[in-house]
Amino acid sequence: MARSRPSRTAQRSHLALLRALTEAAGVSGDEGEVRRLVREQVTHAADEVRVDSLGNLLAVRQGRGARRVRVMLSAHMDEVGLMVTGVETDGTLHLAAVGGIAPYHLMGKVFWIGKDRFPGVIGMTPPHLAAAGTERQALAIEQMRLDIGASSREQALSQVRIGDRATFATPLARMGETVSAKALDNRLGVAILIELFESAPANIDLVAAFTVQEEIRARGAGAAAHRLDPQLAIAIDCTPARDLPTWDGSENTAYNTRLGQGPALYTSDRATVSDRRLLEHLEGAARAARLPYQLRHPGGGGTDAGPIHRARKGIPTASVSVPVRYPHSPAGLIAIDDWRATVLLLHAALSRLTPAILSRSGRARGS
Repeated sequence: MARSRPSRTAQRSHLALLRALTEAAGVSGDEGEVRRLVREQVTHAADEVRVDSLGNLLAVRQGRGARRVRVMLSAHMDEVGLMVTGVETDGTLHLAAVGGIAPYHLMGKVFWIGKDRFPGVIGMTPPHLAAAGTERQALAIEQMRLDIGASSREQALSQVRIGDRATFATPLARMGETVSAKALDNRLGVAILIELFESAPANIDLVAAFTVQEEIRARGAGAAAHRLDPQLAIAIDCTPARDLPTWDGSENTAYNTRLGQGPALYTSDRATVSDRRLLEHLEGAARAARLPYQLRHPGGGGTDAGPIHRARKGIPTASVSVPVRYPHSPAGLIAIDDWRATVLLLHAALSRLTPAILSRSGRARGS
């Protein structure tokens, strides 16, 4: 895989795939639309494709030669969103959060609901008509109502169903050298995994897991890891780039990654301590290929690596993420160069893998 910037034709192809993936509806537990897109993309390159009982799409691509490493790459298909939990007599819908979503992101926003993508808007009192002192009070999601223009409960139930998922109605937009879209966490990881699967180096057997329900405690990845039984694994995801200036002008010391500084390699998060051997291998591959990278600040968050590394007898695991601003909101923002550098770094790291990595001690530097 060349290190140079992709041609304009390739860039358009990458963006077209990311547009289709991000604009698909795939709130946790209802990932079918995304899964169909993924299957269309990977089947031609796969030796085996299956969907397990949880809905994970598992694809296998065999390498060549006798000393191959069986590598699992994981990217979750689901996104945060809402679920319809009830209908009022006036036709407005009751809601519950699915995954980590903040109430202040929702007021006045348009959503697509259910498989037919029926439109609706979260109701709110116009700020200039709100009673004094109430305009800053945040409602709980359970107190909000989704208005689909129905005039009765019966009319609403002819258009949507209890249990339908609702996702932000946000189209992808390219803005200079950045991309804005909903569900970049983690449709960008899905797009990266598709590209790596199509160009997998011959020295590995690549087992790809496009997983479900990561946003609700990573429920799909553990089952996928048990089924695929890899020798090592890398979770591909997005991580918050809290890199903007602080509200009071003081130095920002709370960021964990920065946009434009390359892919983020995890040392640890709330669920995983990355395998030292894999982390050093990823860093070495980046240096050898002269690719940018950054170490994500430890703590907080989590990826599919959490359940994967505990599967079977234990699986050496690491996480690589693309920094994204404003995740779990109506629109995230990523740098295209970070996206492309992540693809190149992972391909370089996979190309350099040998069974010897598993025999290393993985001791911390200086020990």
